Amino acid sequence: MTFTKAALRAPSSCLRGRITQSSSKAISAGRFLSTQNTGSSTTGPSTGSQQQTHFGFRTVDAEAKEDLVKGVFSSVAPKYDLMNDAMSLGVHRLWKDDFVSLLNPGRRGPVKILDMAGGTGDIALRMLDHAREKYADRTTSVLVSDINPDMLKEGRRRIRKTMYHATPQIAFQEANAQELSPEVFPDDNFDLYTIAFGIRNCTSIPDVLKEAHRVLKPGGTFACLEFGKVENPLLSQIYETYSFSVIPLLGSILASDRDSYQYLVESIRRFPTQTDFAQMIRDAGFSTGGDFEGPGGAWRDLWGGIASVHMGVKV
Repeated sequence: MTFTKAALRAPSSCLRGRITQSSSKAISAGRFLSTQNTGSSTTGPSTGSQQQTHFGFRTVDAEAKEDLVKGVFSSVAPKYDLMNDAMSLGVHRLWKDDFVSLLNPGRRGPVKILDMAGGTGDIALRMLDHAREKYADRTTSVLVSDINPDMLKEGRRRIRKTMYHATPQIAFQEANAQELSPEVFPDDNFDLYTIAFGIRNCTSIPDVLKEAHRVLKPGGTFACLEFGKVENPLLSQIYETYSFSVIPLLGSILASDRDSYQYLVESIRRFPTQTDFAQMIRDAGFSTGGDFEGPGGAWRDLWGGIASVHMGVKV
């Protein structure tokens, strides 16, 4: 699959239940413990009988992370688009358009898509609109899955305002990306698996990738849009300053929720580098491009690496 010119023009769900009071305190306690990139979202060494992972810059029990992240997204669900606008100065809309354009649903006929961590339906609507407007395809379908019922509620509300409401083209399913039910998500079932700005919040990225590989048909495509690491020193410094000084402040002003926005910034810094994430995708059994950015590579950077698109094919 080739990337469109649109993807090149810029320099470049895992959680149940309502947030508890202790979860809110944990979010606050996790602020600014470090400013280093310390790797992936896989579970780390155990302490006693508990495996450890990270929640932003804080180390927590792996089992606790799901409730903590769930609390963040329950908090931001009603203003999710506003949150993304604040995180990216609105550029996330261009990134998502590029993401959908390069996947080009409908080009080879109708496709069956699983959009994971896609609760609000943002990517799903773009996929369906692209297939309909470019290829007159009214058969491509999207199953939107998210572990957070509040996010799914926002997605259903949004879909009710569109032509896709009450059609077989879109459905919603609450599920954990790390442990998909084989009854609902059978083996070799989907042509395309998408996950946009969601995989970094999962406790175990390898488990998410393993499940994505299982549910895709042979020849199916895994596609992930996620924040990345910026290599240009000047752009990196500007982005770092904006992320840690401005975004949490915007969270306070726009949503009265500084802590959730603080976590989201920290989660970006803890996500693997583009090279490391590409290797994780290969380790899950996918075939990727070469271990570099650009044409023929395993990923494409958008806006200097602020965001990246990773792809792999199930062989």
